[in-house]
Amino acid sequence: MWGAREQAPGLKYSFMDLPLSDECRENRSFPVPAQTRLPPMASYVLVHGAWHGRWCWGHVAPLLRARGHTVIAPDLPGHGDDPAPANAQTLDSYVQRIRATVSGLGNDVILVGHSLGGLVISAVAEALPDHLRHLVYVTAFLPRDGDSLVRICSVDPDNPLNTASVRTPDGQCVTVDPERLREIFYADCPAADLALAKARLGPEPRAVMFQPVHVTPERFGRVPRAYIHCSRDVALPLFVQEQMVAASPCGTVLTLPTGHSPFFAAPQALAAQLGSLM
Repeated sequence: MWGAREQAPGLKYSFMDLPLSDECRENRSFPVPAQTRLPPMASYVLVHGAWHGRWCWGHVAPLLRARGHTVIAPDLPGHGDDPAPANAQTLDSYVQRIRATVSGLGNDVILVGHSLGGLVISAVAEALPDHLRHLVYVTAFLPRDGDSLVRICSVDPDNPLNTASVRTPDGQCVTVDPERLREIFYADCPAADLALAKARLGPEPRAVMFQPVHVTPERFGRVPRAYIHCSRDVALPLFVQEQMVAASPCGTVLTLPTGHSPFFAAPQALAAQLGSLM
């Protein structure tokens, strides 16, 4: 975001929940509501942030699916298992990937972005507002028109990522010093999840961080928004989160007492909050 030093070379439902036939109602031995309906299901698209991949949603996605929801967590180009070279990516290529995913799911999608993923979902909302039921920002970048990640981060000059970011030899991407990962991203996460992250994190293109996002009240602005603050985040501190929400108000604002990675630190609580936003 972030300055970089050069890298050295080298529910289930029980039968009690189901609608009953008239015959069953006539012979029932227990009270049954006049109308019993299963809760409406939703389609969630979960967009990861910088350096990560779909793997970071590995605890949360099954919890949402267990509630009956459709959940898709794609890799952004050049991340996770996607074979595209990271140094060739732009914010536009990220947006194209998520636009294609959303377009295939109809017009009632709950689009969730974590961290840098907030820029992506904002641009998708500008392009496809009629496909979206809700935008959800999980300690994520919520841009005004013309904002970039670097511009938003400029309000936090003491951010630890400024000294923990390492530029790749070609100068096109940055990584994060592995010795600083727990401190910055995973201080409250289980050791197994930290180990997974250390094995799976990849480079992030610098071009993505400098590219502005363009949004309008007429398109992006008409999609309902929710923000989930993570109050102990040091990568995207609470005061920055609050500044963004003050500038672009959200209809729902929730809080989790976690650091930057609630999908590892509190997956049950995060899934419950996401599920409440239908």
